[in-house]
Amino acid sequence: MSEILVLVEQVDGAVKKVTLELLTLARSLGTPAAVWAGPGITDDAKARLAEYGAEKIYVAGSDDVVDYVVAPKAELLAKLVADTSPAAVLVAATAEGKEVAGRLAVKTDSGVITDAVGLSEGFVADQSIFGGGVNVHSKVSKGTPIVAVRPNSTAPEAAAASGTVEEVSLSLSEGARAARIVDRVKQEKGARPELTEAAIVVSGGRGVGSADNFAIIEGLADALGAAVGASRAATDAGWYPHQFQVGQTGKTVSPQLYIAAGISGAIQHRAGMQTAKTIIAINKDPEAPIFELADYGVVGDLHQVVPQLTEEIKKRK
Repeated sequence: MSEILVLVEQVDGAVKKVTLELLTLARSLGTPAAVWAGPGITDDAKARLAEYGAEKIYVAGSDDVVDYVVAPKAELLAKLVADTSPAAVLVAATAEGKEVAGRLAVKTDSGVITDAVGLSEGFVADQSIFGGGVNVHSKVSKGTPIVAVRPNSTAPEAAAASGTVEEVSLSLSEGARAARIVDRVKQEKGARPELTEAAIVVSGGRGVGSADNFAIIEGLADALGAAVGASRAATDAGWYPHQFQVGQTGKTVSPQLYIAAGISGAIQHRAGMQTAKTIIAINKDPEAPIFELADYGVVGDLHQVVPQLTEEIKKRK
């Protein structure tokens, strides 16, 4: 089967879950080959990649690959595309991943698809476009298909492979050295999962009523081991930080379960969460648009419903 390149997402040598999802997806369409950009690959990381199907692990261990902004990763993938002629290249649909995909498409004169939530035979991608109003099937018609896939679009499944490591030597162009990273500040991470990668997301909207009342949303999220999100109305009101906004102008999530509490369901918010596998809406307005999208709906006051739900969940633990 043809090789499919998967760009590894990792933090301090730990492989992120989205990479395991991409390897699983690649395995259904060809032979996965992981691409590790930069130094720091560990035996544990190699074992993890092999466990989820990476037959090869291409490693470009030079500091240069991570000392400059984005461009080196695109050049690394472009070199591998030229050298190995893969069937496709898969990256995570993160802000950086989508920029890498775009740059790679230009370098290889190929088509690119972003924010895919599924990929089937022939590299036909499922996408949600026009603010979430239309679902389409898309296919690259030129060059090597480059596809940025949303986290949580595929359930990761282990399938042991050889994980043969192949070192890659890369000479960066002057253009790739144009923007250098001079400092990194590690953001303190709380106990909750990262919003775009969480399997469960609990979001609050205008109906929450105040910043203090977001403790209700956080309580339910903590009981479920979920991430916390918010609608634009809630973040614009200053009730919750903007980095947790879900929607067209915020972050896009595709969790297994999305709970929308006190969110009316405007198209801007729906664009950021409608690809969730299961959606539960809690709203006291029975005519709220969110109910058109929800798999399950509760018509009621979230200030009564959410605390009761939280208590029931805690009882079952």
